[in-house]
Amino acid sequence: MFPRIREITDPFGMMLRISVEPHPVGALVALERSDQADRPKVLLDCYGAELLSGYIMAARLALPDALPEESCGGRYPSQMRMTQDPKTSIEIRQSELGHLFEIPAPFWDKLYAELCMVLAHARELSRGSAQRVH
Repeated sequence: MFPRIREITDPFGMMLRISVEPHPVGALVALERSDQADRPKVLLDCYGAELLSGYIMAARLALPDALPEESCGGRYPSQMRMTQDPKTSIEIRQSELGHLFEIPAPFWDKLYAELCMVLAHARELSRGSAQRVH
């Protein structure tokens, strides 16, 4: 059953891979731009993935207006911001990456839906992890 991997594509050939796999603290969600040569990747714990899910919906509702940045701590601290120039996207910065991970607007709806399912799996993996700790 794990790891769970899904590819999201858009009509222009852009690809986004989302996966969830067991991790000692429960689960780890990875996003990867598999259509780009350098294959940028971002890693999120459950907290970061839930925040990204909410940020996607907030960005959709905010358009055409701006949306303030969001930050999260945790094992994989991240900063998220919506950009509109030159194109509408959500950018994620993680200090260990050293670069921005871009999620263009055409991915938002499908990524939001995938995150809803991935987070259910991640929560279940986290529950199993918490039981083993005690």
